[in-house]
Amino acid sequence: MKHPELQPLPVATVNARIAPTAGLDVLSRQEVARLRDASAGGLHLLLRRCALAVLSQGQAKDDPRAAIELYSDFDIQVVQQDRGVRLELINAPAHAFVDGEIIRGISELLFAVVRDIVYVSTQVEAGSFDLETSEGITHAVFDILRNARVLRADVDPNLVVCWGGHSISRKEYDYTKLVGYQLGLRGMDICTGCGPGAMKGPMKGATIAHAKQRRRKNCYIGITEPGIIAAESPNPIVNNLIIMPDIEKRLEAFVRTAHAIIVFPGGVGTAEEILYLLGILLHPANAGIPFPLVFTGPRQSAAYFEQIDRFLRLALGDEVSRNYQIIIDDPERVAREIAKGIEEVREYRLENKDAFFFNWALSIDEDLQRPFRPSHEAMAGLNLNRDQAQHDFAADLRRAFSGIVAGNVKIEGMRAIEEHGPFLIRGDDQIMRALDELLASFVAQERMKLPGGAAYEPCYRIIAAD
Repeated sequence: MKHPELQPLPVATVNARIAPTAGLDVLSRQEVARLRDASAGGLHLLLRRCALAVLSQGQAKDDPRAAIELYSDFDIQVVQQDRGVRLELINAPAHAFVDGEIIRGISELLFAVVRDIVYVSTQVEAGSFDLETSEGITHAVFDILRNARVLRADVDPNLVVCWGGHSISRKEYDYTKLVGYQLGLRGMDICTGCGPGAMKGPMKGATIAHAKQRRRKNCYIGITEPGIIAAESPNPIVNNLIIMPDIEKRLEAFVRTAHAIIVFPGGVGTAEEILYLLGILLHPANAGIPFPLVFTGPRQSAAYFEQIDRFLRLALGDEVSRNYQIIIDDPERVAREIAKGIEEVREYRLENKDAFFFNWALSIDEDLQRPFRPSHEAMAGLNLNRDQAQHDFAADLRRAFSGIVAGNVKIEGMRAIEEHGPFLIRGDDQIMRALDELLASFVAQERMKLPGGAAYEPCYRIIAAD
């Protein structure tokens, strides 16, 4: 018999039935049936995974399976009553409740999960949009955002998207708060990937600044997708959560809604985001469209951005640097540059009669829009050579990083690595050496960590061309 002190502590859970506080009120019988259906064609497993991520706010690990294993007996059921829809929670994490009542912000995000899962199922996946064309994909992204009511026609450009890692140092996290504070003082709203670290810090800083400015209608938008939400559960400041159906539509949602983007230190996911955006900005069709982009961090992160800049210049040419600024250890200057850039965006859209709330003018290639499934075959088949247009090369590099993200933190990708070994990534000798060096630095800087302090085992192997 094990010593009592070695027995695992019981996990505190709560059973509850909750009603929506705003937004989603009713569902059809067919929608309820699909949300309760746990078979392959049903939505229940997806609902359970996303709901548990929301309820695990603040306790998620890098391993997306951690919460699922910890709360293995958790369940959620959608109940349609005469007075509207209810959510029945069974064995839900107790920290999501106070004195038996669910925290209001968590309740709102749970119903946002239901809203987006239902909408994507009944509209996007049901064939309401032509997902075989670039225009159709963009309209699907637009409609998901419109259904979530985050597109505001009566607001001047002020939305700053912040990208960066969830595993960052304390100094880097504190710096993201300082930047968010400066943005908030200037009336900026914040959009991030919704998780911890560099996704939480700017929102936290902005809340203080917004309170000082007595600004009450603030947007803290978190955009995620089912494959990543378990590893990056929504932080408690998010008041608008949107779950896009895949990473490509998530990235397009960021770029279409952003009036400016700030990149903080991060890992492979941040590198993927950078290359996605540069793949758009380098396209000849987008020449002349203003898009403020700033890379920033504290003094301790200067070497990180020097390495990112060096890799981008090597892969895409020195002219790629015209698309971004690097500002080190100066939050106030970052905010001033962003504000100046957003004013240029405003003037451009007025002159071209483009919407403030959605960037229709940007041309995004279908190659960047179509979901990339990072199988071993797909990863080995990437064209990582410089004998192609800059924007095409950026798109393939982005897919390489996307595959590594999947192997690190997405359940399906982790299973594939466990079954078949690491992804093989082949390409130009010089680029592969630089890529290997960049990824090794992410590991050394603990930007690709595993729960419990375990040593990182790469899910990839770099192979230079003969």
